[in-house]
Amino acid sequence: MSWELHHVDVVVAGSPKPESVPVSWLKPGTTLINCSSDLLSGRQSLNNTTENAVCSLAVAMRMQNMVKNTERWIHSQQLRKWDLHCLKLQPLSPVPSDIEISRAQSPKAVDVLAKEIGLLTDEIEIYGQTKAKVRLSLLERLKDQPDGKYVLVAGITPTPLGEGKSTVTIGLVQALTAHLKINSFACLRQPSQGPTFGVKGGAAGGGYAQVIPMEEFNLHLTGDIHAITAANNLLAAAIDARILHENTQSDKALYNRLVPVVKGVRGFSSIQLARLRRLGINKTDPETLTEEEISRFVRLDIDPSTITWQRVVDTNDRFLRKITIGQANTEKGFVRQAQFDIAVASEIMAILALTTSLEDMKERLGKIVVANDKKGEPVTAEDLGVTGALAVLMKDAIKPTLMQTLEGTPVFVHAGPFANIAHGNSSILADKIALKLVGEKGFVVTEAGFGADIGMEKFFNIKCRASGLVPSVVVLVATVRALKMHGGGPSVSAGAPLKKEYTEENLQLVADGCCNLQKQIQITQLFGVPVVVALNVFKTDSPAEVDLVCKIAKQSGAFDAVPCNHWSDGGRGAVKLAQAVEKAANQKSSFKYLYSLETIAQKVYGAEDIELSPAAQSQIDRYTRQGFGKLPICMAKTHLSLSHQPEKKGVPTGFILPISDVRASIGAGFIYPLVGTMSTMPGLPTRPCFYDIDLDPVTEEVKGLF
Repeated sequence: MSWELHHVDVVVAGSPKPESVPVSWLKPGTTLINCSSDLLSGRQSLNNTTENAVCSLAVAMRMQNMVKNTERWIHSQQLRKWDLHCLKLQPLSPVPSDIEISRAQSPKAVDVLAKEIGLLTDEIEIYGQTKAKVRLSLLERLKDQPDGKYVLVAGITPTPLGEGKSTVTIGLVQALTAHLKINSFACLRQPSQGPTFGVKGGAAGGGYAQVIPMEEFNLHLTGDIHAITAANNLLAAAIDARILHENTQSDKALYNRLVPVVKGVRGFSSIQLARLRRLGINKTDPETLTEEEISRFVRLDIDPSTITWQRVVDTNDRFLRKITIGQANTEKGFVRQAQFDIAVASEIMAILALTTSLEDMKERLGKIVVANDKKGEPVTAEDLGVTGALAVLMKDAIKPTLMQTLEGTPVFVHAGPFANIAHGNSSILADKIALKLVGEKGFVVTEAGFGADIGMEKFFNIKCRASGLVPSVVVLVATVRALKMHGGGPSVSAGAPLKKEYTEENLQLVADGCCNLQKQIQITQLFGVPVVVALNVFKTDSPAEVDLVCKIAKQSGAFDAVPCNHWSDGGRGAVKLAQAVEKAANQKSSFKYLYSLETIAQKVYGAEDIELSPAAQSQIDRYTRQGFGKLPICMAKTHLSLSHQPEKKGVPTGFILPISDVRASIGAGFIYPLVGTMSTMPGLPTRPCFYDIDLDPVTEEVKGLF
């Protein structure tokens, strides 16, 4: 009996003394349910035989019902088979605008979608009709469920127009689920409003491979970026306010304000007690601190010249790249130069993308290093006492947002770091939840920003290192247009008509440009993962150009190379890609990380060596001294070339990679060198996208998004 009980999760007892079951017979966490007659009648009679019999029968029936109810509850907690009803597509030719296609499709109510893919009612928080946050409790419910296959979509070095990685990601999952009946999930980043109103437009995919409604996807979504902006700027405000107060008050005045008397009682907050422990002051009574201990407690002594934490806003605003703060008389002459970054470059965005739980996020937020003190030691968000407040601002943002594709297949949208100035991948939490929901034979398809040399490299070296997940396949997106550019074609500019080289057949340009595709395949092979090339076909591509690219890709080591027409045909146009990915996922993977700055520069970018500026060398020395020297590297580099020079196309070699500065994202868990003149705040072009964006005041329909 004891051996049998030790292997069960729930014990249903009919004994009047359930406590007589020895605890040693039960494994930790076992639930014991008491169905004895004491609970039925409030008393137990042993004198009346009939009453005893009735009580015994009632106890037996109650035990039986409880067992059945428990079985039903346990079944409800397990992975549910999907009952997905896909939406029908009727592609038109010529293909209408993205927003017209999105608006022509009627999405399912998000609670219906959630039920179809096995989510429980209490696991979603609905935002309107088409969006819902998914609670992290699902991970606990499905913790014993095997993961599905993990697929990364990356790309060759793109033109400024983008080559359609998001479109391929959506087309692939539409093909897998709507056409091959294989469970799949797309996991995408939330787009920044900077590019949406700037030059690149939205990031919902395009044509008949989109996330819908695309205007909700591309605009505020569920407010995650706003939460990040609020948290980031609260921390920035705390830094400058603390410096001001320390500069203008005595130790005693600071102490009285930091630890005030409330209703006759003075007490430390929990985060202040934690600071005392870090200082080696093991006291809990504010009245017992010595003058020296009070001074150490109240003074962070931040060196303003070492502040690395910047304010952020989710708008491309070049005039915020360098600003002066503190010019009002109320700031007592504390003036310093500062800057704004774009919101998605905030370390808090990177933390959101890399965190694995609410507890982990709070710990990472506390570790954020904002500056050094005057002794050269790091000052953190925890030292400033703001960790708990940051976690409160981020408590909803940590939950992935559920949406759907044009064909009604599920999508998670979560986190949105750029790949050129951050690590460029959607969240670990979204991927982990999706991998459980699709089941062991399903697929989760996620996308890394820009080319494989940037987004994919960071996916492997940073995201996979943090998550412990191992990708099954890389899908490498290429276009004839981009390959012609790398082969020596004229420059491509957003908003300008394409030159005839890009609209007419030119096999020589394509062949010459395939060097970039070959290099990106080689980069993928450095990490030991099978690669499938997805050629995103445009109407101006000739059959001979398409065949040539696929032939060279296979000769260069790709598992397969497949032309894709999902933009014009939806999932049906990516069925061959889905089949190739399914086959490649069964291949053996020998995944491995790349480590050092030199390795990334030489093996990934093709540089001969690196050159550190004096400022960069000084920062490296400081971070090494502070114990951060072994963190992974996250390069901030242009996405328009394998090198640091955007105009250098193809596969540049023999160049020296200049590292102008090095910064640390300790909470996120990486060091990021800035290559060349990389800016963390984009600017608006002469003619931004906002010229075409409008709102119909009668229908409230958004116009002009793409």
